[in-house]
Parts: sequence; structure tokens; C-alpha cells
Amino acid sequence: MDLILASTSPYRRDLLQRLQIPFRCLPPDADETPLADETPPQLVERLALAKSASISTLNPDSLVVGSDQVATLDGRIMGKPGHHDAAVAQLQACSGKEVQFYTGLAVVCESTGFRQVHVEPFTVHFRQLSNTAIENYLKREQPYDCAGSFKCEGLGIALFSRLVGDDPTSLEGLPLISLVNMLGSAGLGVLN
Repeated sequence: MDLILASTSPYRRDLLQRLQIPFRCLPPDADETPLADETPPQLVERLALAKSASISTLNPDSLVVGSDQVATLDGRIMGKPGHHDAAVAQLQACSGKEVQFYTGLAVVCESTGFRQVHVEPFTVHFRQLSNTAIENYLKREQPYDCAGSFKCEGLGIALFSRLVGDDPTSLEGLPLISLVNMLGSAGLGVLN
């Protein structure tokens, strides 16, 4: 079965490679603007499905994986910082607090009518961070394209006091435990 990852994210591509099954990546076409009164879980669910559906329509016999993620602090969505000053501000705001991540995951096959969607929550508890620690971290890792201004798979782990969730890969942008289950339901067993 042809598997497509509806993403241009190198992080998601690297995660899916861990499952050691052949796939290709295609850029999805989805408007990522939040809808009025849409909660973060609703947003990532809708966008994961929109991304996978946009590729599935053009590749109806393929199994298409879509994903989207947001980080929230005090109920507000935090975007990707994009540059150093924004990353400093994000990490200062996160210091000593909990940041909630929501990762939406969708698997779609147009021709068979298969469609599953899941939202994986994950909570990150930040240590109290000094300005020196923030600057040293950003200088080493430069996570300016990451929601929350960190890479948990790298040195970002030093920013946390604890992690709470069922699937640590959801923090990286693609919850592999849920994905393995969804692929199996669609007839693509990872270990078969």
C-alpha cells in the first residue's frame, strides 16, 4: 500500500522513518487559520484531517497521514518563534510553568473510505529558567522553527522538570504509538 506523509516538516519525516516502512512526502494544501471559538484540540484535529484529505483527493488509492500541532501557555496558542528575540520571550514566559501540546493525527484513504483522526495531548513542565540558561540553550540549538522554542529530542530536555503524556513522539510532531494503531486499522501493519 502506498503511504504518503502530507507534510514538508523534516521532523515529521524523520519520525515516520523510525517505523521503517516506505513512504513519500507531499506538501498539503490547508488554510491553517484558526476558526472563531475553535479550541486548540479542535484546531489540530481539523488541520490534520484537512492536510491528509488535500493529498488523498489527488492520490485516492494511497494511505495519507496528516498531522498538526499547537502549544498553549495559559490557554493561548504559542506559535513558532521564527527568530531569537521571540524565542527568548517564549522561554521566559514558559519558565516555571506548564505548556500543553496538542498534536492532531489523521489517516485517510479516499478510495476505501478509511478515515481516522486522533488528538494526542502532552504536558511539559518547565524548570525555572535563568536568562543565561535561555541564551545558552538558544545559542546551541536555535529552535526558531519549533512551537514552544525547544526541541525535546535534543538539548531542550534540559529545560524541563517533567513530562506528562502517553507518547513522547507527539512532542516532536507525530505521535507514533497512535499512528501504528491507525495504520494497522487501515491494513498496513508496521511489523507484519
